[in-house]
Formats: sequence, C-alpha cells, structure tokens
Amino acid sequence: MGMIENVVIISYLAIVGYLGFLGFKKTKNTTDYLLAGRDTHPFVMALSYGATFISTAAIVGFGGVAAWLGSSLLWLTFFNIFVGIFIAFVFLGNPTRKMGIRLGAHTFPELLGKRFDSKFIQVFGGVLILLFMPLYASAVLIGGTHFIAAYFQADYHLSLLVFSIIITGYVIAGGLKGVMFTDALQGVIMFVAMVLLAIFTLDSLGGLSEAYEKLGVVWEMTVAPLAEVSMKELTPGSADFMMKLSMLWGFKGWASMPDFLSQGWLFVITSITLGVGIGVLAQPQLVVRFMTVRSKQELNRAVLIGGVFIFAMTGIIFIIGALSNAWFYEFNEGKNALQSAGGVNQVIPYFINTAMPKWFAFIFLFALISAAMSTLSSQFHTMGTAVGRDVYEQLFKKEGKSSMLITRTGVVVMIVFAVVLSYLFDDQPAIIARSTAIFFALCASIFLPTYVGGLFWKRMTKEGAIASMLSGLVVSSFWLVFVHFNEAKHLGVAKALFGVDSLLSGKIIFVDALVIALPVSITVAVLVSLLTKPDEEALRRSFN
Repeated sequence: MGMIENVVIISYLAIVGYLGFLGFKKTKNTTDYLLAGRDTHPFVMALSYGATFISTAAIVGFGGVAAWLGSSLLWLTFFNIFVGIFIAFVFLGNPTRKMGIRLGAHTFPELLGKRFDSKFIQVFGGVLILLFMPLYASAVLIGGTHFIAAYFQADYHLSLLVFSIIITGYVIAGGLKGVMFTDALQGVIMFVAMVLLAIFTLDSLGGLSEAYEKLGVVWEMTVAPLAEVSMKELTPGSADFMMKLSMLWGFKGWASMPDFLSQGWLFVITSITLGVGIGVLAQPQLVVRFMTVRSKQELNRAVLIGGVFIFAMTGIIFIIGALSNAWFYEFNEGKNALQSAGGVNQVIPYFINTAMPKWFAFIFLFALISAAMSTLSSQFHTMGTAVGRDVYEQLFKKEGKSSMLITRTGVVVMIVFAVVLSYLFDDQPAIIARSTAIFFALCASIFLPTYVGGLFWKRMTKEGAIASMLSGLVVSSFWLVFVHFNEAKHLGVAKALFGVDSLLSGKIIFVDALVIALPVSITVAVLVSLLTKPDEEALRRSFN
C-alpha cells in the first residue's frame, strides 16, 4: 500500500475518532446519549437516517442479488423512497417525535411501552431486538468485511476482527451524538462514491440504453445454454447453479421482471420488495431518528435530502449490479457476473476492484466502510440501549451510571455475538440479502401494528398491542421455520420432525413470512382492542 493511501486511511480514522470524541464531549446526560439531545440538524438527521438505512447489506448484498436476478430489484428502490422516506417522514415522523417528547421516551421499545403503560411491552420489545438484530448486524459485517478483505488481500477473519474493534470504540464513547455525526460524514462519502460508480460504469458500457441491450446478449450466451443442463449436474451454490435456479423461477433476463406469480416473482415482490420496503417503517434504529429533531419543520426539510440519498444509493447499485453482467462478459473472457466473481456476495467487491481505476476502488472502500459503520453503529447503539434502558432498568429499577455501564457493556456483548454469526454464516449463498429481508419482515410483523396503532388509533389497548406482537412473532417464526423455502430447508426443523423440507408445497412456500404474519398481527390488534378497554390515563399522557 502506498504512502498516500496510508495517509488517507489514517486521516479518515482520525476524523471518525474526532467525531466520536465530539459526541462524547457533547453527551452530558441520558437524553444526549440515547437521543442526541433532541436538537439534531435536519441535514444530519436525514443523512444519518439514510446512512443507517443503506448499509453494505444494500450495496454488497442486494447489489449482488441484482447481478443475479436483474433490475427487478428496482421495485425495492421505489418502496424505499415512497414508504421508507415519504410515508415514514411525512406521516409517522412528527407524531412519533411529539409522542416521544410527551412520554419522555428514549428508545423505540420505551415509546411503545409508555404509550400503552406496559412494562411487558418495553421489555419484550427490547428482548426481541437482542434476539433478532444481531442477524441483520452480521449481514452488514459480512458485506463490509468482504470488500475490505478483497481490497487489502487480507484474511477475512482478521479483517472482521479489526473492523469490529473500530466500530465498538466510537459507539461506546459517543452515544447517539457520536453515531449521528459520523453517519453524516459517511453518508456524504457514500453518495459521492455511488454517483462516480454510475458515471464510470455507464461510460465503459457506452451509455445506459446500450448497456441494457448488451444484457440480452449476455443472457443468451451465458445463461440460456443452462436450459439443457440438469440441476443435478451443477454444484449447489455455484454461479451456474444460481443462474439455472433463476431460470426455473421464471426469470428470462436481467432487464425484465420474472413471470407473474412465478417463484421468482413471489421472491422479488414479497421477500425483497415488501419485506424490506414495508419493514423499514418499524426499524427500531430508524424510528429513534424521528425523536432526535426539534420540530416538524426539520422533518419536512429532511424528506428531500433523504429521498435523493436513497435513490442514489439503491437505484444506482441495483442498476450497476445488473449491468455488471455486461461488463464482465465484455472485459472478462465472456463470463457473466456470478461466473466471474464466484458468488452473489462477491460480485460488487470483485467488480469494484476489477472494473474501476485503483484510485476509485480506494474511494469506494471508504464508501463501503462508511455504509457498514453507519448502519452497524446505529444497530449496536440500539442493541446496547435495549440491554440497558429497556431490559435492565425495567427489571431492576436502576438508572443513572449503572444503567449506562450496562448499556455500554451490552454494546460490546452484542458486537461479539454479531461477529460470531458473521464467522458462521459467511459461506451461505446470498446470506446478506436474506438476513436483511428476514429482520425487516420480522420487525414489521411484530412491531408495525402496535407502533402505527399506538400513534393514530386511541381505541387500541394494551391487550391488543401485546396480542398483536405475540401473534406476529409466532406466525413469522412458524413460517420461517416450517414453511418458507429457504429458511425452512436450511434450519432443517421440519425435516427432522416431519421428514420434509417444508410443511407446505407449491408456490406458497415462496411467499414471505411478512405477507402472512402482518395481516394476522393487524387483525389480532383490532379484534383484541375492540374486546378490551383502553387505559384512559395512558391516553391522556400520550395525546394531551
């Protein structure tokens, strides 16, 4: 590595360290540590929200899936902007902010618990975060570590260890202020790198329209011949195996949607588009961002910034992921992206390090590190506060320094847990995108009816909220363990108990758990609430 690269890396780490220290200096109390003092600038808030939302799971994981399944993933970009930014900021943001202030809530589970005057809801929410968020965190860690290891030609496990230690430092020290300061910096780096990536890629392929024309040729030359090959002749998880699988799922090219209601259509629409696109509304680490600004005006000003940022990040990487097939075919001995890189998770790191100038690969290294660090810092901060604020304080009724110590200890413990999962799951095909979709769908099925109902429906009761969360958890878990084609097969519980990979058969097993569990969770919330009586005192505190 050259002297200039060393200087840039040291400078970057120094800036991140300074921002973490700045957050530490400005953190005077619990509100500062948990909610950045509730006075965050809208630009910082929007970039922090976007940088937390868009991680290496989106860039490396879903970018690789776009190389596999094509531009059908652009439906997720639409949902990310319309649901994740417009609906979230315009309709949910200000009610969340106002209720959070009235109730003195500092975390997402605490907001739900105080809205319904239920210690159980707060503790249950905190425990669910501790159980499921490490899965998402491991996906982000895997994505960032793959690029770091590829760029520096270093050992994956060593890269993972160093990466995790750096993140741990500034999350523990700076709280949410430090996290949001670094998020804003990292968001700017991500945005610039993604725009440059689009310019370089399209220029090398002769423009957008010509690039998409080339995709049809590449499909006919590298994928269509697999129609004559049996799946039994292919190595499971290999590039040709994955492309043959996409054909069996109804895909006919990288520039079009799969056949309507085919397995591929159900996977793209229900798991990727709806699972992630709706699941973003109930992400604990994102909802908290609404409680960090001073007024509704700040939220409104943040909408345009957030929308442009999300479009630049997801729209560009999904297009580039698909177009990487054309680039690899033209410049890498007639192979498509998966054949060149070796797997879904390796496509984007390999493409950047092969197709782009060395100096740009170096810049993109920081974009990916920024994407990973911004998301991971928020995840670990959320998990730490779940340990300290939502579980420890509620069960043991202790606040102050002891709670803060538990929170910071919780950050370390959850980082270790996520790192262990990153070691265990790294070799699973498309694990980054799968883990992300699972976590987002679980959050929507468990939290979303209680969250939205608590904000807008005064008739919703504590009993309805608890029943909704429990039913969402039970139905989601059942569907993932016993029905959904991928998770049920890999977990093997149905196979061990009943001798089959899934309890159901046919296309229904490609329907995501969210599509089944969320309607059940909503229905249970409404019915149980109508059969029980709301707490008038809780309503008075929440809405007056």
